[in-house]
Amino acid sequence: MLSKLLIANRGEIAVRVIHTAKALGYRTVAVYSEADANALHVHEADEAVCIGPAQVTASYLNADAILEAARKTGADCIHPGYGFLSENAGFADACKSAGLVFVGPPADAIELMGSKRRSKIAMQEAGVPVVPGFEGNYASDEELIAAAADIGYPLMIKASAGGGGRGMRLVNDESSLADNLKRARSEAKQAFGDDELILEKAVIEPRHVEIQVFADRHANAVYLGERDCSVQRRHQKVVEEAPSPIVTPELRAAMGEAAVKAALACRYEGAGTVEFLVDKDRNFYFLEMNTRLQVEHPVTELITGQDLVAWQLSVAEGRPLPLAQDEIELNGHAIEVRLYAEDPANGFTPQTGPLLVFQPAEGEGLRFDTGVRSGDTITPHYDPMLAKVIAWGQNRDDARRRLIRALEDTLVFGVTTNRYFLSRIIADESFGAGEATTAFLQQSFSQDPSLQPQRPGPRELALAASVLDHGISGQTAWSNAPATTTPIQLEIGDASLELLVRRTGSHLTLDWNGEHHEVIVENLEDGRLCIIDNGVRQYCQYHRDGDSLYFQASGQSWLVRDITHQPAADASGGGSGRIQASMDGAIIEVLIEPGQEVRQGETLVILEAMKMEHPVKADRDGTVGRVLASKGDQVKRSQLLVEITADESAKQEAGA
Repeated sequence: MLSKLLIANRGEIAVRVIHTAKALGYRTVAVYSEADANALHVHEADEAVCIGPAQVTASYLNADAILEAARKTGADCIHPGYGFLSENAGFADACKSAGLVFVGPPADAIELMGSKRRSKIAMQEAGVPVVPGFEGNYASDEELIAAAADIGYPLMIKASAGGGGRGMRLVNDESSLADNLKRARSEAKQAFGDDELILEKAVIEPRHVEIQVFADRHANAVYLGERDCSVQRRHQKVVEEAPSPIVTPELRAAMGEAAVKAALACRYEGAGTVEFLVDKDRNFYFLEMNTRLQVEHPVTELITGQDLVAWQLSVAEGRPLPLAQDEIELNGHAIEVRLYAEDPANGFTPQTGPLLVFQPAEGEGLRFDTGVRSGDTITPHYDPMLAKVIAWGQNRDDARRRLIRALEDTLVFGVTTNRYFLSRIIADESFGAGEATTAFLQQSFSQDPSLQPQRPGPRELALAASVLDHGISGQTAWSNAPATTTPIQLEIGDASLELLVRRTGSHLTLDWNGEHHEVIVENLEDGRLCIIDNGVRQYCQYHRDGDSLYFQASGQSWLVRDITHQPAADASGGGSGRIQASMDGAIIEVLIEPGQEVRQGETLVILEAMKMEHPVKADRDGTVGRVLASKGDQVKRSQLLVEITADESAKQEAGA
């Protein structure tokens, strides 16, 4: 009997594993980096051990530090979660050598399935359908070019050790093959330390359907239905659902039996996912096997009623599988989306900074798996996923409707998220019809204006003005308040708006740019506002942070800045000239120097955060004054980097 579980991970998956382990009576141990000292998973565990600084290579990828934490706390088993060391055969072996039970498959299975080349060969031998291609052992570019002529175009280049779309290239013709091979090798070497490549015939606009398998050490293996993960951006999953809208009972049985063959062929134990591509004729082909619990496992749990982490722990203790194949039943439909701190309207740029308010929606059939809470800070060190939002319904439309409502009613103030973008995907007609392939997002949303919420209209401006006017007047009893007239200047995105707000008791009148709007303020309390607009009662959630007002209504949210008392922008070209860091990160390039003339929109500094480069640009024409950042500096969000002036004073200062 195992009794104390160390979770070698962070964030929502660590919290999720801790909850099941506690329910089963285990004592739990969290590990954390210095940046995660106050993280939710640390507070949820019975014990916690710091394993190093923020950088993942020095903490969550530091196997020795994790094993030492297990020794210190007396843990007898380790759950790796997903990512980090979860599919690392060396770590699985190290756990075994240290006398610890690794809650996952044997190292041999991890190693085999970690190689796209070797796993594909093994699946062919096991009778599992695979995509035609070339799997030469560390083939040279010349060998791959020759093989491509036999395969035909279009084809896919894939990193043998890869995943998540890294080292992957779609090649449409021979003219671009050599360059794409070079790029794929470089990316694979950088990401995985291994530049081995394979080639596969491209399956155009397929469905990405995966089978959840489980095996025990008694040679039992079952499948628990399928998940459709076709909605992807840059080969990264965005929406997952179970069951797949295109899978028939006959296809489910065929794919499930093939997945079980795959598991038995590599003497698998525990939870695994066999991923397939399904073409328009419902032919399916082995893609890869993930030797861990998947991010999207909750949708399988909701339609089967099974706790997959509990299954993992049971298998790790040597017990037979809890259910036989004919005892597994599927009920209803579940859909999951990944709520990220990112800005879809600006290239899905990761967002960092304080999470002022995070309040998941509540309701029947909803589940939120999260590792954050209000008051946390989203840092550039780790993946910016805030939560997995999952909805279950008796049918697919019930699940869709619940999920849209859950996204619209979830409060996130402080960082920009993809919340609105996700709700538009679920509401899309093509998705609703079950027609979304892996090309869906590129075809339907790449240039779609719904990547960002609409600008606030008269009703939303009235809501914002109500909060701001209330703060200015300091009144709490609106009906007895004296009549006032207040000018308010708002900044919404890159636009500014001047409002004249007249209040008489609970009646509010707004005038701007020739527009006129009247509302009645019914109720205003901390964080919640109710107004009556044209006979319709409208509710709003809000949060004030200095001059910033975050508010949410009608399923959308906005950030409005009160700039009433700020100095007007300089006539030389727009902004204040005080250029600040948009997020925590490292300065990798400084492109200007004091005294240099710059134009609005010109890149001044390049900031690196979350493995992406972010240009920091001038917000006005002028002359560079002080440069407060140097290459290699670690900077914080809103830290002043550069000052731009509109006169000659900066040049004089630079020459002094």
